[in-house]
Amino acid sequence: MLKTLSVWNFALIEHATVDFDDGLNILTGETGAGKSILIEALGAVLGRRTSTNAIRTGCEQLRVEAVFLLTADDKARKLLADLDIDLDDDFLIINRKISRASKSTVTVNGNRITLASLKKLGNALVDVHGQNDNLALLRDDALYNLVDGSNDVRAELDNYRSFYRQWSAQKKSLEQKKSAARDNDQRLDMLRWQKKEIADAALEPDEDRRLENDIRRLANVERIAQHVEESRLLLSDGEDFDVLSALARVRKHLDDIARLDNSLDDAAKMLDDASILLQEVCGEINSYADQLEFAPDRLDQLQERLDVVNRMKKKYGPGLDDVINHLEKIRAEISSIENFDADCSALEKLIATLEIRSRECAAQLSNARNKNAAVVSSAVEKELRQLFTEKVKFELTVASTERLTERGADSLDMMFSANVGVKPKPLSKIISGGELSRVALALKASGVARDESPASMIFDEIDTGLGGVTAGAVAECIAKVSRARQVLCITHLPQIACMADVHISIEKISDGAQTITTVARLDHDDRIREIARMASGDESPQSIENAKAMLSSAASKKFLLSN
Repeated sequence: MLKTLSVWNFALIEHATVDFDDGLNILTGETGAGKSILIEALGAVLGRRTSTNAIRTGCEQLRVEAVFLLTADDKARKLLADLDIDLDDDFLIINRKISRASKSTVTVNGNRITLASLKKLGNALVDVHGQNDNLALLRDDALYNLVDGSNDVRAELDNYRSFYRQWSAQKKSLEQKKSAARDNDQRLDMLRWQKKEIADAALEPDEDRRLENDIRRLANVERIAQHVEESRLLLSDGEDFDVLSALARVRKHLDDIARLDNSLDDAAKMLDDASILLQEVCGEINSYADQLEFAPDRLDQLQERLDVVNRMKKKYGPGLDDVINHLEKIRAEISSIENFDADCSALEKLIATLEIRSRECAAQLSNARNKNAAVVSSAVEKELRQLFTEKVKFELTVASTERLTERGADSLDMMFSANVGVKPKPLSKIISGGELSRVALALKASGVARDESPASMIFDEIDTGLGGVTAGAVAECIAKVSRARQVLCITHLPQIACMADVHISIEKISDGAQTITTVARLDHDDRIREIARMASGDESPQSIENAKAMLSSAASKKFLLSN
């Protein structure tokens, strides 16, 4: 939810800070006062492209800051996590600066991000409905969201997609197999040659490591033998001194001490353990010495073998395990090529079966969509009758096609007619921007869509061409939507302005030298005067009394909507 919008040097706004609340936030003011400027400033901080022409005359840069309070399940949280941006007590602060001298900069909670990332974040924060923005209602995504909103349709869609994705994957696999078939003969020769080369090498796991150890030992056998012999002399065969003989003498002295004092008994036991361990060490060294070989021919053989192993690693590695695994892949590919015809035939049969099942599921999905489309059409048409005339017609149509897609085999459209005797036609071909805003409002108010829209919504110029009873119906509908969403609405109609939870006035002031736009949040008395001005063009006693009556009536309607 948008909490605060602060603007510096944006068009006619020198500086303005506006606090918003949940519910319905109404923006009013004379034509040309700058209402759209405030929305454009909000658009800039949501990622809309903003030219340097928006910088206030005489200034070098503009800045816009928006503060949002996010709910626990807000979609923006995932985008922030992807950008590695932390929240501060659920508050999100977006700053955008645009300078004449340099590129614009965007920071989110102090972290710089790209304009593309800001646009994605902005779409998750605020849902904008204006003359051009409502064209999104006519896109396929919006239509499918409407029709696929029920649990029955979603279940059929999930079932269909499970078969469709298998069908698509197997088709792709067959296409790749047939595409590669042109080079199969040449590749088969190469694979067989590689298979023979690697197989003939008869490689074993860790063979390279063992060969390197054996080569290192044989290449240094004389030095090793010298160290072994010196170690044996030090342990047991020394003429003047050896460790085991010395330990035996120490043990004799400890035995003599034990006859007089047993304090060193533990030391004697440890000495016995040490003697045993050293005797085992001596045995290991003697055994190793017996196995030492002086074989120059064997060294040459090992080196030749290591050369073979290294050559295989260089061609098919980098590691020996990689070479061995590569051989298994070659064998598998050879088998696949040799069984090409049989594999293709089996794939074609599987694809045919999956296509039949996909089309059966697509038909079931179409039936579910048609049922839900009727429910959606009825609910939306009910709201539209309040916003247009009792004779309005609205229908979501579902037409089956031959082409299977991720979404099924249906073509969707919104059919609309606002006049008696006129056959409904595709909404995109007959409706104006203002009327489309009212359709968007009806969709939101009906509550039939799988509504995953952001917590904040903007309705700009939704009252174009309205008056009388229809204006009152639009006002009630906007107020109804604002019970579940924060709504920002620019309006020229007092009927809509009366329904505000927060009323913001935008005024253009000129002192002869410069013109600025001011923004102010109205209290109760100021609201009365503003409603009077909007309804009657003046603040006469009669206009004031009329404004009070309108606000009182609006309060009663809002109370009924809330209960």
